[in-house]
Amino acid sequence: MLEDKLLVSRFKRGSSGAFCRIYEKYRDDLLKLAVSLLNETNAAEDIVHDVFTSFIRGAGDFQLTGSLRSYLATCVANKARNANRASKQRLELDRAGSIPLDFKRPEQWITCSEELRQLSNALAQLPYSQREAITLHLQGGMKFRQIAEYQDVSIKTAQSRYRIGLDKLRSLLNSKVAQ
Repeated sequence: MLEDKLLVSRFKRGSSGAFCRIYEKYRDDLLKLAVSLLNETNAAEDIVHDVFTSFIRGAGDFQLTGSLRSYLATCVANKARNANRASKQRLELDRAGSIPLDFKRPEQWITCSEELRQLSNALAQLPYSQREAITLHLQGGMKFRQIAEYQDVSIKTAQSRYRIGLDKLRSLLNSKVAQ
């Protein structure tokens, strides 16, 4: 946290090296978060780059009041939520077919293991609020209080979404193992 405050301070004074360090430090975690929320690598990469672009543009006005990781994770989650809404609206307009549960393409998962693919597919089957709670907590490093504020629900509801989502994941993954 102290390193982040120092990096943000140096970045606000124009240090490109400080920004590069922030980018390198959080890029992978934010990308994992975005992929988990969207289940689509290309869109996830676009969102992470958009977040960092916005971060650069707003550097002059930015004030770090908490965790930089949580701030960036919240930005990614907001953009992912907006992308999911836009996608749903397009699908509702199209009404051309059913919504596939498996959005993966071969080139996206070449380097990923079979377990990661199964986990990603299982996450995609969860209701968005549960998937969001799980990924914000596990990959975004957010506390349940922060997740509750972000989702505009009580802390108990955020914890419940997390717990129920994990239970559903276990069930989905255990059924895959049994097959």
